[in-house]
Amino acid sequence: MPHPSAHIRICSRLTASLTRLRLLVLLLLPALATVEALAQADAQFAQYFEVPNYYNAGAIGTTDLLKIRGGMRMQWVGISKAPRTFLVAADMPFKFLGKRFGVGLVMQQESMGLYKNMNLGAQIGYKLKLFKGVLSIGAQIGFVDQSFKGSEVYIPDDDDYHESSDEAIPESDIHGNAFDVGFGLMYTHKWFWAGISGTHLTSPSVKMNAESGEGGSERNYEFNIGRTLYFMAGSNIPIKNTLFEVMPSVLVKTDFTFTTGELTARCRYNKFLTAGLGYRWKDAVYLVLAAEFKNFYLGYPYEYATSAIAKASSGSHEIFAGYSLKLDLSDKNRHRHKSIRIM
Repeated sequence: MPHPSAHIRICSRLTASLTRLRLLVLLLLPALATVEALAQADAQFAQYFEVPNYYNAGAIGTTDLLKIRGGMRMQWVGISKAPRTFLVAADMPFKFLGKRFGVGLVMQQESMGLYKNMNLGAQIGYKLKLFKGVLSIGAQIGFVDQSFKGSEVYIPDDDDYHESSDEAIPESDIHGNAFDVGFGLMYTHKWFWAGISGTHLTSPSVKMNAESGEGGSERNYEFNIGRTLYFMAGSNIPIKNTLFEVMPSVLVKTDFTFTTGELTARCRYNKFLTAGLGYRWKDAVYLVLAAEFKNFYLGYPYEYATSAIAKASSGSHEIFAGYSLKLDLSDKNRHRHKSIRIM
């Protein structure tokens, strides 16, 4: 067994060289991606307005509906091992001791090259009336789970950036998880909604261990997830004397090093068919198509990159399906007894 001081030195070197491991993941993706995209655990969705509680723990129970949304995103089609993301989000309101609350659940899994990431969170929120609207204060607790398939790493002999004996590169599969916390505020009004939130507020540190090939000594790897701040807002604007309504929305996010945002403008006809356009800052433009029939939702955006990655990819696809169920939270029938008629 190595001396403790040697173990500390190895751990220190591996933690400091984690950036090289991240770059390796990008090299395994034959893509022109950025390191900032890898450093964030949250996925990006063009239909962020359909799954607001993924970004904001306060965006739960804002209607009288039980809402369930599920879907997937195929990013940078045409590039091998490009990001693939799956998401399930659900929320509903409920009453307890005469007060109104909301509860939600989010589960997201993403794969990118040899790297996989999963987020799972449970949400609870409290509602209070404010200025003819409702303010929702929500919190999320859960965990992040990450893994890297080091057993599938292949480094060519002529690689100028990595050596086959590089300690920053795992030689076996590694895996780890960490506790995670989020918080959010969401204000909803008859004509608009807006919210601010923070994810990964504890800056989770995912520690992963692996044994080296020869000496059998343990190597420690650490993946730090930084806090991310979100602002999102939107509105429903009916067009007078028509069945149309305009629905603009915006999402801005920052990890205090990298900031980006996107703007979406949609038009809905008779609460049935929706079409719109969106722009993500210095990243992509996209078309959004959606349909709502009775309690069901189906949405599809197509994205075309405005960055250099467009030379290698035909675009990104995203599809979401959902179901909504109307809940009766009124007290009018709470104490009413049903009469039984014999004839």
